[in-house]
Amino acid sequence: MLAAGLQQFSCAPAQESGRCVREGADVPPLLRGRVLFQDFGEMQLPSFPPAVFQLQHLEELHLEGNLIEEIPPQIGRLRRLRVLYLNGNRLQQVCEELGELQRLQSLDLSDNPLNCSALTETLCRLRQLRELRLYHNNLKQLPGQLCKKLRHLQLLGLSGNKLESLPWEIRSLSELQQLYLQCNNLQGLPVGFCQLHHLEVLDLRDNEMISLPADINCLQNLKHLYLADNNLAFIPQTLSSCSSLCVLDISRNRLDPHHLCPLPGSLAELDLSGNRLHTVPAVVCELGAALQLLYLKNTHIRNLSCCFSQLTGLRLLDLSQNVLRYFPKQICSLGHLEVLSLDDSKLKEVAPGIKNLSKLKTLGLTGNRFRAFPQEICFVKSLEKLYLGQDHGMKFIHIPEEISQLVNLRELYLENNEIEFLPSTTGLLRNLVVLDCHENRLLELPQSIVDIPGLKHLLASCNRIRHLPANFDKLKNLEIASLERNPLEKPLDEICHKGVSAIFQYFEKLKTQNLKATKIQAWWRGQMVRKELGPFKNLFPKKDKKGKKDKGKEEKGKQQQKGKKK
Repeated sequence: MLAAGLQQFSCAPAQESGRCVREGADVPPLLRGRVLFQDFGEMQLPSFPPAVFQLQHLEELHLEGNLIEEIPPQIGRLRRLRVLYLNGNRLQQVCEELGELQRLQSLDLSDNPLNCSALTETLCRLRQLRELRLYHNNLKQLPGQLCKKLRHLQLLGLSGNKLESLPWEIRSLSELQQLYLQCNNLQGLPVGFCQLHHLEVLDLRDNEMISLPADINCLQNLKHLYLADNNLAFIPQTLSSCSSLCVLDISRNRLDPHHLCPLPGSLAELDLSGNRLHTVPAVVCELGAALQLLYLKNTHIRNLSCCFSQLTGLRLLDLSQNVLRYFPKQICSLGHLEVLSLDDSKLKEVAPGIKNLSKLKTLGLTGNRFRAFPQEICFVKSLEKLYLGQDHGMKFIHIPEEISQLVNLRELYLENNEIEFLPSTTGLLRNLVVLDCHENRLLELPQSIVDIPGLKHLLASCNRIRHLPANFDKLKNLEIASLERNPLEKPLDEICHKGVSAIFQYFEKLKTQNLKATKIQAWWRGQMVRKELGPFKNLFPKKDKKGKKDKGKEEKGKQQQKGKKK
């Protein structure tokens, strides 16, 4: 599917390569020669490198993705350590000396088989901790004592555990800004939870939530709220007072469209996918120009109301997997739309007004019921990505020449159709980077395809192609040429399986052979003339309709040769 999912807010920072402070003009004299950063991540190390404990000035240490089973007591020597990543190891417990790192601000112990009872006491001593990540640690509860001691936490990651509830002491985390609780067994939030006034990101996806606290409006700094894959039938009316909320994901719940309360006017992104709405709720249209991204995938919508055209600020609209049948004309008035997904919506036609979407860059029309190729899309010259694969819909058998008008097109997907020939104008799509036409009935590729200078991916497997176009090696930027399951003869399928470089070598060799043959032919013609055997064309007399030689011309040629000898 072309419509991207909601933006994921990754808790893991970008990894850097190991570096140390060296002498240089920009380095203060007191820091010269001091190692501040070391990265030993993903090295299959069985234990801490002993030399690490000699780096007294070390501030950031990466040891994620190794085979470490225990933290040695020498860790207490790294008094200046601020950031420590130990996620993805085999740790079962942590040593007491870890609690001596009083400057530690960020700790990641995710994906370890930790003994949680022994973990709490050590972590409670890390009073300066700002970020704590405990993803996928099989935690069944969050110790209240931990919340009381780590009052400076700004990020707490607890996704992928077995939490059924949160302790009431969590409200003690007064500086908390990001809380990740995805993939647990939570049914609700504790009393006093909304006292976390600095909270900006709350991720409760894939839990068993049946309600939200009525005082959720107290979270005035909340910007991102993720509630997908829960059991919510409604959201509290007080949510509309969360004036900072800009991203709301309530997809795949049990929302009743008739009891949907007003939404915050600050919303820029809204996901209602997977709910049985049947129509777009009026409270959504009331968001007006502020809403920019709207996901309504698989919501059983049959048509759009007139007020839908009020969403003039929309840049992305996902209406895929619905039962629209006819192209909603209200969409044609959304002048700022850049991405439109109408995949698998049982459409039979495209409205001519689509040409008014002058900023549309991505259009998805896969799996519909078009009787013929919708030529109206050829007038949307701003298009860069076009999806027309028909996995479940009616198959295209013809692509019009007018598709060459999409001069900005970079990706064209035509898979799973019944196309026998691509138009000769395909070569005019000079900006094309990806051409996907696998699972069709193509007998050949157009010769003009070699004129597309930037083509990188050519996916043409499962067709009936026997010959590749001449000068195929002109596609100098080609990286992938998928040609499996074709009855290829020139070049043979064995060569194509070896990749693009092997195909190019074949065509270069073919050119060399043709050049030699041309030179030999020219030399032979010259020899015939020098030996006075007549012009080259006279060496091969034409045949008449009955297949016999023209005897008159043959005798005339012999008489001329006799005259020359005399």
